[in-house]
Amino acid sequence: MARALETVWVFGDQLNRKIGALATAKPETHRILIIESAGKIASRRWHVQRAHFLVTSMRRFALELEQAGFKVDYRKSATMRKGFKEHVAKFSPSQISVTEPNSYTARQLVASLKVQTVKSNQFLCHPDDYAKFAGDKKSIKMEDFYRWQRKRHDVLMDGKNGDQPVGGKWNFDEENREPPPKSGHDRWPKPKQHKLDKIDQQVLDDLPSSVFGKKPDGLWATSRADALVRLKYFVKELLPTFGEHEDAMLESNWHLAHSLLSPYLNNGLLLAQEVVDAAADAFAKGNVPINSAEGFIRQILGWREYIWNCYWRWMPEYAERNHLQAHRPLPPLFTNPKKTKMKCVSTILNGVNERAYSHHIERLMVLGNFALISGTDPQQFTKWMWNSYIDAHEWVMVPNVLGMSLYADGGQLATKPYASGGAYIDRMSNHCKGCHYDRKKRTGDDACPFTVLYWDFFLRHEKAFVKNPRVARSVRAAQQLSDVVELKKTAKKILQRLDDGEA
Repeated sequence: MARALETVWVFGDQLNRKIGALATAKPETHRILIIESAGKIASRRWHVQRAHFLVTSMRRFALELEQAGFKVDYRKSATMRKGFKEHVAKFSPSQISVTEPNSYTARQLVASLKVQTVKSNQFLCHPDDYAKFAGDKKSIKMEDFYRWQRKRHDVLMDGKNGDQPVGGKWNFDEENREPPPKSGHDRWPKPKQHKLDKIDQQVLDDLPSSVFGKKPDGLWATSRADALVRLKYFVKELLPTFGEHEDAMLESNWHLAHSLLSPYLNNGLLLAQEVVDAAADAFAKGNVPINSAEGFIRQILGWREYIWNCYWRWMPEYAERNHLQAHRPLPPLFTNPKKTKMKCVSTILNGVNERAYSHHIERLMVLGNFALISGTDPQQFTKWMWNSYIDAHEWVMVPNVLGMSLYADGGQLATKPYASGGAYIDRMSNHCKGCHYDRKKRTGDDACPFTVLYWDFFLRHEKAFVKNPRVARSVRAAQQLSDVVELKKTAKKILQRLDDGEA
């Protein structure tokens, strides 16, 4: 009788031969289990490109493993638990192992099934290492974590002992916050695309009718080979100009020099180490300026890893935080951009429908900012973001949205609320020109909702922020406005219009 094979259970966001339990698996001794859960796919109103990306990537990875000689049980089942039990009943594996899953719920599932877990190497700072770094510190600044990461991974380091940052500075933010250029908006090469095939169409045919948004057109890679092509293209064509306009927003150019690599990092098609190495190598060869290389590497080695570890440090209670007691139901404009005359918001939301994507400043300083100052329920907004974005996973969205965007954690992640009025959007974008609203006005029917609600936000929460050194000046400025009474009336009208779907 043939010896039973061991099973390696691979989740849909661990699609790489080098990750955890799969790294040591061999075709002669291991069978691979991948479960496509119909219940998970049908549980929410996902963006069609997000659902297609995740499922297609899983199916392609299964085929790649089969081509490498593995026996693969790609199982379509009602739930993950049911699929697992069906696999065990059919194959009676001698042992089952799984890499530590990337969500709290998945880890609970694995624990309840008593599956052997293997430590994950998918990220560049495991929570065990982060715990040692954190020690008994009451608070941890991302900048301190980032510098520690740079040193321990020897990235962009210099000096006699390799303990000094290349270029003499740890970050080059001052050079990376330029407003958008007034002309030449086509200076950045367009993103790579590929033709869809039979697998893409099969997945689209299998998706539930509840999905929304424009169908995929080949923008998002669904195989490791194509993801590697995207990485090479970014480093060669876009990374050299990534830095200076990193925070800019343009109505006529949605991608600028952004990498568009986050979906592949988040489902395993690319590994963080190879992405960081590619950027650092390009700088070392003189192909990329330090501000672009450092700015991009900070996103991967610093912020991404920091968010990952905040998630594991604070979950599961963190997901329910609502420090500012924001209870406004998700405004209709988020699911129908035609419900707003704010050009910045409608432009970005139309882009989300088109591509399941917008870059980090559009997420934080327009959509997240508006949800913050309008008092939108943090859990509802997080769910909408999670449903809508190509790169969304719980560990990404919960800390970024609750902590960074909405201050729902009371300052655990960010030391201030990222609230801003129309002036910031006008400075960093070209959206305000030709908008129905006037970003300089605080009262009247054509007053910019961002400007009005910004001041109203600090008036509503003056007790919470008047002693916060980073925003106390904004609170006092709001209190001293000459038109406070009229501003509050205008804010009330705007919020009522927002609820009615006429923002």
